[in-house]
Amino acid sequence: MRCPSCGSLDTQVKDSRPTEDSAAIRRRRVCLTCNFRFTTFERVQLRELVVIKRNGRRVPFDRDKLMRSISISLRKRPVEPERIEELVSKIVRELESLGESEVSSETVGETVMEQLRLLDDVAYVRFASVYRNFREPKDFENALAELSGEDDPKPAATRK
Repeated sequence: MRCPSCGSLDTQVKDSRPTEDSAAIRRRRVCLTCNFRFTTFERVQLRELVVIKRNGRRVPFDRDKLMRSISISLRKRPVEPERIEELVSKIVRELESLGESEVSSETVGETVMEQLRLLDDVAYVRFASVYRNFREPKDFENALAELSGEDDPKPAATRK
């Protein structure tokens, strides 16, 4: 494992333990060149996923990108970092279990929205606003109506 501080390949594992959900192995490492300490995670990867973007371009699936976008949606929300990690792992497992090595960006986005909807309504609306490219207040009203189970949102003045 390359040291993130000095780039040396001369590192040593000091401690290994499973994560709370046992989906990964957490390893504490030390660089033998500069003594920098860092943590790595080892996960089972069922298959190499490729995401087919809307423009047809194919890119490797990036778990870290998924983690960043979900973390942004959950910023300043009362959700522990462990829950975010569990959510990302669950989404990745769900995508891998589809049985395909290629998934559309729409499938990824809809899967994320499904899981965020179960976890936190505000994060769901935040993610949906970017994913669905909301342009006007009506778009937010429609997303909020989805959350409340309404098919056709009523104007705010007529809601009780």
